[in-house]
Amino acid sequence: MSKREAFLEAASKEHVEDFLRFIQLHKDKTEPFDVEEVVQEMPRDQRQTLWGKLASLLQDVLQELPPERWEEPTEEPREEGMEVESAADPKHVMAVVDGVTLVASASVKVLQDGDSYTALLKTAHKLHAVLESLPVSEGPLQLLIHNLCEAWWKKGLKEKEKFGRTAFLISLQKSFILKKPSVEIQRVWSLHDVLLSLDYTAEDNRQIIDLLIQCFHRPIYIRNDDGKRFLVFLFSWNVNFIWVIHGTIKNQLEFYSKTMTAHIMEIYFRAWKKASGDFLEQIESSCIQDFMQNAIFLHRSSPVYTKVRQIVSYFHTRKSCHQVDKMLYNLYKPILWKALSAPNFEVRANATLLFTEAFPIHNPEQNNKNIDETIQKQLDTTMGLLDDPHPTVRSNATLGVCKILAKCWELLPPVIITDFLKKLVMELAVDSSSADVRCSVFKCLIIVLDNALSHPILEKLLPTLKYSLHDNSEKVRTAFLDMLIKVKAVRAAKFWDVCNMEHLLARLAIDSHSVSKRIVDLLFKSFFPVNEPEREWCCRCITLIQMNPMAARKFYQYAHKHTAPTNIIKLMLAIRRVLNSCIQSNNANDLSEINESNKENSAQAEPLLGKDTAITSRLLEVVVILWRSVEKALKLNEEAQKYTFAKFGSVMSKYFHTFEDEQCMVPLVQLASLMPPAAVPTFSCGVLSRLRRMESGATPAQYSQLLDCMCSWGQAADVLELVTDWLTEALPKQGDNGSSSRKVRIMETVEAKPVLALAYLEYLFSHTSTREKVLALGERPLKQLHTVLGNWKSVLYMHLSSTTDNPKSPDVETALKVFVYHSRLGAHLQHYSSEGRDYLQSLEHVAAWVAERVLPFLTKPVSEDDEDKDSEKQHPLAAQITESFLAVCRDVFLVGLSDETFKGQILHLCSLTLLSEAGYLCIPAVLPILKEVADGCVPEDDNQAQENQEDPTDVILGVVANIFQKVIELLARVLRKDPETGKQLCQSAVPGLTDFLQVAQTCDRAPLCGVFSTLFAIIVVEKRHLLQKITNPEEVITPESAEDMPPLSSVLLSVILKSPSVTRAFLTEVSSSLDSEAISSLHELAAVLHVLVSVKHTGQSKVSLKSAATSVQQQLHKHAVTSTDIQRVIYESSVKTLNEILDYRTSYQI
Repeated sequence: MSKREAFLEAASKEHVEDFLRFIQLHKDKTEPFDVEEVVQEMPRDQRQTLWGKLASLLQDVLQELPPERWEEPTEEPREEGMEVESAADPKHVMAVVDGVTLVASASVKVLQDGDSYTALLKTAHKLHAVLESLPVSEGPLQLLIHNLCEAWWKKGLKEKEKFGRTAFLISLQKSFILKKPSVEIQRVWSLHDVLLSLDYTAEDNRQIIDLLIQCFHRPIYIRNDDGKRFLVFLFSWNVNFIWVIHGTIKNQLEFYSKTMTAHIMEIYFRAWKKASGDFLEQIESSCIQDFMQNAIFLHRSSPVYTKVRQIVSYFHTRKSCHQVDKMLYNLYKPILWKALSAPNFEVRANATLLFTEAFPIHNPEQNNKNIDETIQKQLDTTMGLLDDPHPTVRSNATLGVCKILAKCWELLPPVIITDFLKKLVMELAVDSSSADVRCSVFKCLIIVLDNALSHPILEKLLPTLKYSLHDNSEKVRTAFLDMLIKVKAVRAAKFWDVCNMEHLLARLAIDSHSVSKRIVDLLFKSFFPVNEPEREWCCRCITLIQMNPMAARKFYQYAHKHTAPTNIIKLMLAIRRVLNSCIQSNNANDLSEINESNKENSAQAEPLLGKDTAITSRLLEVVVILWRSVEKALKLNEEAQKYTFAKFGSVMSKYFHTFEDEQCMVPLVQLASLMPPAAVPTFSCGVLSRLRRMESGATPAQYSQLLDCMCSWGQAADVLELVTDWLTEALPKQGDNGSSSRKVRIMETVEAKPVLALAYLEYLFSHTSTREKVLALGERPLKQLHTVLGNWKSVLYMHLSSTTDNPKSPDVETALKVFVYHSRLGAHLQHYSSEGRDYLQSLEHVAAWVAERVLPFLTKPVSEDDEDKDSEKQHPLAAQITESFLAVCRDVFLVGLSDETFKGQILHLCSLTLLSEAGYLCIPAVLPILKEVADGCVPEDDNQAQENQEDPTDVILGVVANIFQKVIELLARVLRKDPETGKQLCQSAVPGLTDFLQVAQTCDRAPLCGVFSTLFAIIVVEKRHLLQKITNPEEVITPESAEDMPPLSSVLLSVILKSPSVTRAFLTEVSSSLDSEAISSLHELAAVLHVLVSVKHTGQSKVSLKSAATSVQQQLHKHAVTSTDIQRVIYESSVKTLNEILDYRTSYQI
């Protein structure tokens, strides 16, 4: 029996095991048996017999176990007597279905014309039914049936639409769920013709339509080539579907990247290019023209504006095709020309961009005469846009004109070109009404310069723009220099003919970073010709210094960005040789070390310098600037660093000896600081002595560089020791205990200079580089200094408590500065300490000292005669001490160094300060403390606040609120007792109040909410008191602004009304108080209305204002019947004011 006959016989239920063995042989690659070959070799009658037997076999196995039961468990215990034959094995059934599908697929491939495949069609239908109910777990079988459906469609057999639809739907679904769907997308594209057989309006196809829309949400479809072809095809499926596609893309446009938008615009263009008839008309009117209208009418701030512009611009770039030209002409005709003359400037500006980018907009089917007339009209329109009243339109028109000139130079008449350029250069480049327009001219002329044909005429016109380098707008100066750099790059003209060197150097000397770096870019090759000998570099350097010393400094600050560090070091060494030649001319007897080699260079450089001290000092400055610019590079190259140190170290002593002028000494000291002390032994040994011998009144310029040297050499400890000794020796001694055992390394008898010691400390801690070196010394020397500084509290107390000045004691200003530095140093040490809170505790001890020793002098009663003078001295000093300490504590809070304990201690100090008789003097210092503490306690989000309802910070915020209430009460009391002092105090408290309320309004937690309740209460009480004192009806006056309110209310309202958010929070409190009926009397309601009318005049918080006014209205009607004339006048005035507020709100709504 042949294999064909055996295989044919096996295709039955009785021989199903043989059938499965044949299928297994087919799948085994080592076996020669192939189902497709066997079926192909069968005669026609055998194939038909085979297909009939396959249909019967498939029907039998599916009757035994339908696909719906394939996932049911089969390992259930069977009761005795149960029929075994009813329990078919799902694996066996699926294997049979798998085999039948395999044979059916092979049969479809070998199907010949004239074959009757009714039985095969029946099998395909059953397999199709299996596919619809197949469990998800059976992926391989699903793939086989899917392939059968696809093959059936592609073969064009009977009922192919059904099978093609299924194959297409499955491929579409799989393309959405696979991690790498490229193959499946390719299959979707191969089946795209299936859509032509589907009815777009049929409800059965709703699922497929939804999936097709989803394709435009999938980046993989938009990026993939086959996916892109498929999306383009969808535009030609159904006319009504085009608008659905377009709407989907527009909704997603905001979220597309620039790259994705580029793919989208390609899809639109290809769809338009392939379309015809109704499809073409729909794409043009519903899609392309819609994008054009959006590009014109969208606000520039819209998130989709740039994407829409990108899509429309793509069509403009395809203008080389006549079909595109005609389309643009037809679509722009009804919208663009109206938009160019629209009243809204933004519409005109957007339309200008489109118009100039698409220029010329013409119908290529017209004759040449009509085309020329059309283009001339458009050129006239463009010229008119340059005169538009709005600068944005003029800027866009400038960009458009420059693009037109760059693109169409050869096609435009010379007269037109000249007119455009003169308009740009002579008028718009000096447009005094708009810096943006001036900036646009220079930015856009760069586009014109890309066309070499423009160079001759621009060479004549550009010199008229030279004063633009001094434009008062930085962005204009930057754009002008960018244009000069472009002129230099394309060799359109000599840039110094456009703007001469003196102007460039003058601007380099004084301008900002962005301008200066461009000038250096422009001039670099002129003053640092790296291809010339090093001697020429020096000559150019000296020339630059002679022309403009400040510009020379700036130039060499940026030089390292334009050349390698090696060239910078070469220039430094070349300048060294020039300086050596100067020494040689001044001291001919000492040549051995200085001349070394290169005598020719020295001979050339000597005439350039002579005895010009100014140039010598500038050259030394250049060396310092260059060295600093390559300092990091030198550290990475140890050999080059050693060589540079050796070269300069060998001549530094001669430099110090020869260049004794003060101008030269400054850069020499800076140069010495860049080298190790061993390289400059003569100088380095005397720096500390110079610092010791410095006069107390020395300026920072005299000691700053010496301190820099000490820190850079790693000798900051010596400076700290000197400062510590001076401060220790300056302290008053109770008895002569002999000299201190600790002395500075150089044992000299020098008087203590505490003022100079503080000046040194100020410099060391005010500059990052020196501060890091000092704090890196470790805890021991810094702790010793901290202790010495702390001992000066006794001096302060002596000044507070004594009635006479002790001439031997340090003055009070010095003692106060030492006190501040003690606290500041404690904060620095706490920041740099790895663990613990020792220095926070030291600050807490200072707070306790202030409370115990200083605050009593704020409560000391003022007596008569001599004691009055003492009090006048003690009150301000006590206040200064307290304010200085609180200022340091504010900084500690600001940088996040504090903890809950520290916050509690400082808030306690604030409370004690305010309770003092003259504690009101410290209100401006207390308010920043409250602001920083509150800011540190406010949670970042509301959820955090809800989760920590019993947070200890609530206690701290409660203390803050109580202290704030005390501050307001103190302000009111001072204003009442001494109005002039009170007004000054209120004005000094305004910055602190503003900052504190800004923090308070961000917190919804109960303690801080009471802040606005306090403000509202004090304002109402003050105004109510004023109304109650009225005796004449004519005195009832409604305030027009916050300034017309009583003194404290005026200050508080002016602070509140500065910020819309604070105003809203305050009005919320007003409404809450009114709703709770805490405000009920006529005088109180009138006071509230006076507050509201003050808010009304600012135009802020209209909704909250309406809410508060409505609450007043509900209370006010209760006082319609009044007992006195004054109350009646107040009531009528209140009603009138209330109506004004409500009418104002109504008019606003209208």
